[in-house]
Amino acid sequence: MTNWYVITGGPSSGKTTTIELLAKRGYRTTIEHARHFIDTQRVTGRTVAEIRANQREFQKGVLKMQIEQEGMLDPDEVCFLDRALPDALAYYRFLSLEPEPELIEALKTASYRKVFVLDLLPLARDYARTEDTGAQHRIHALLIDVYRSLGFPLETVPPLPADERVEYILRRLAAAPDAGRHTLSHGNPARLGS
Repeated sequence: MTNWYVITGGPSSGKTTTIELLAKRGYRTTIEHARHFIDTQRVTGRTVAEIRANQREFQKGVLKMQIEQEGMLDPDEVCFLDRALPDALAYYRFLSLEPEPELIEALKTASYRKVFVLDLLPLARDYARTEDTGAQHRIHALLIDVYRSLGFPLETVPPLPADERVEYILRRLAAAPDAGRHTLSHGNPARLGS
C-alpha cells in the first residue's frame, strides 16, 4: 500500500495548478509526463505536430517516463501524482491503440491510496494541448471508467477556485482507505486491454 494520491481529470481540469499549489504547501508531487515528453522532444527541434504525428510512439514515450517515475517513488511518502499509470490506459483507449504489454504488467501492481478526479473547467488550449471540447469530455469519461474498472477509490473534486480545491482534497485525505493495494483480483483483468 502506498501513500500516493492521484490527481487526474480530462484536459483542462486544473490538474497542474492543483499540483503546483500542493507543492507550494510542501507536499511531494510529480509532473505530468505528456507535457514533459513534448518538452524534451521540442528541445531536439521537433514540432508538437511532428511529436504527436505518431500517437503510439508518443504514448510509449509518456508511458516509459511514468513507469520510471512511479518506480522511483517512496511508497511510504505522501505524494500527489499529476496523472498515474491508469491514465495511460485511458489514453490508449481514447486513441484506439492496443495497450503496451509493459503497461498491462505495471497495472497489475499499481497502488494508490485515493484518486481525486477534478471536474472539468472550460477548455484552455496551449502549445501542448490539442484536444477539442468533445475529446476533453471523452477522455474525462474514460479516465473515470478506467480507474473504476481497476477498483481504485475515486473522489470527485468540484470546480472550485484553485485554493479551495486544494483544501477540499486535503480535508479528504484522512478519509482515504487503509487497504488500497491494487491487484488484478480487485479489478477486472479482462478489461485491461479492452
